[in-house]
Amino acid sequence: MAWTSRHPREGRRHFRLVLQGGRGSGRWVELVSVLTPEVRLRQSFQELQDRTQWQSGWQTIPADEPENA
Repeated sequence: MAWTSRHPREGRRHFRLVLQGGRGSGRWVELVSVLTPEVRLRQSFQELQDRTQWQSGWQTIPADEPENA
């Protein structure tokens, strides 16, 4: 599953889900950057569902906002 961060995370915006775990409020996901696979993030599932932080799928970055800005 693909995700786009609304704000750069470690200089990257496009991620894919590689792991998930936990239960209930302790549920988490691990994401890896599409362009820089060594960039990995562990986020709470609740944060990933926050539309002000993340969008499902790979969204286009506006031309005036570089990928690594």
